[in-house]
Amino acid sequence: MYKRGDGDSLLLVGVYVDDLIICGPDSGKIAEFKGQMMKLFNMSDLGLLSYYLGLEVNQQGSEITISQSAYAKKIVEQCQMRGCNPVDTPMEQRVRSMTAKLGTKKDVTRYMSIIGSLRYLVNTRPDIAYVVGVASRFMEAPDKEH
Repeated sequence: MYKRGDGDSLLLVGVYVDDLIICGPDSGKIAEFKGQMMKLFNMSDLGLLSYYLGLEVNQQGSEITISQSAYAKKIVEQCQMRGCNPVDTPMEQRVRSMTAKLGTKKDVTRYMSIIGSLRYLVNTRPDIAYVVGVASRFMEAPDKEH
């Protein structure tokens, strides 16, 4: 994150590899900064932010909302759970810690990938943070139950 400001104007620039997010209260300063960047680099302006690193951004008036619905659907597809029913509580209450049973170990790499995806989904779904944390405990030796 880069911060540039003088007086009451402030410009924030978020950089991820070759993507920039430029924001601030003064649209003139933003346009000026974009012009400077375009002179120095081969850069295109995609307009208002609508999608960034799996985050869907919706800007209407003074309201900005962020979601990951497409990313969540992709995780459901990858886990072959499209037909499953949604629930209010994503984990049974009072679940005991389960250890892997002999001969029931599953693909550790796939489990770790799913947990990593769920951890990223927590950015916009804090309601699943606890459950994802519990599921993360079994990354080294997941079995069919997990």
